[in-house]
Amino acid sequence: MISLTRAERGLLAVARQYAADPEAWPFPVRYDPAQRWYARLGGTPDHEVWVLTWLPGQHTDLHDHGGCAGAFTVVSGELTEETVAAGTLRPRTLVTGTGRSFGPRHVHRVSNRGDRPAVSVHVYRPALRRMNRYDLHDGRLRMVEVAEAGVAW
Repeated sequence: MISLTRAERGLLAVARQYAADPEAWPFPVRYDPAQRWYARLGGTPDHEVWVLTWLPGQHTDLHDHGGCAGAFTVVSGELTEETVAAGTLRPRTLVTGTGRSFGPRHVHRVSNRGDRPAVSVHVYRPALRRMNRYDLHDGRLRMVEVAEAGVAW
C-alpha cells in the first residue's frame, strides 16, 4: 500500500470543507443527461477545487491526473471508484460524506452505479493541467490518450 503525505491527506480536508456548504458555492449544480457536468469552485496558488455531478450510469474513463495529487468527497448520492490491483479493477463504494485522498500516480475510474444523482467535490494539487486515459488489457495498463486543460475541459 502506498502511504500518503500529510499534504495529500490535507486535500481531503479541503474537499470536505467545500462539500460542507453547497449553499456557499458561487452557482447551483446542474445535471446533464449527455455527460457529467463539472465546474471549478475555487482554488489558491497551491490547489484547485471542482464540483462534479453524476447521473446514474455516468462515469469517467480509467485515468490519472497528470502528476497531481488529489482527493474527492461525495456530497450526495453514491459513487464507485475502481482502482487497479493485481491486474484487475477493484471497486470501492463511496457514500455521502465519504471520500479519499490519492497521490500523483493514482489511476482510477469513478462511476455512478446507483439509481439517483450524485454530487462530488474534487481537489487537485497542483492545478489540473493534464489527464492521462488508460485501457486495462490482459492485466496491464496501456495509455490511450493525454487530455489537456483548455482543450478537453
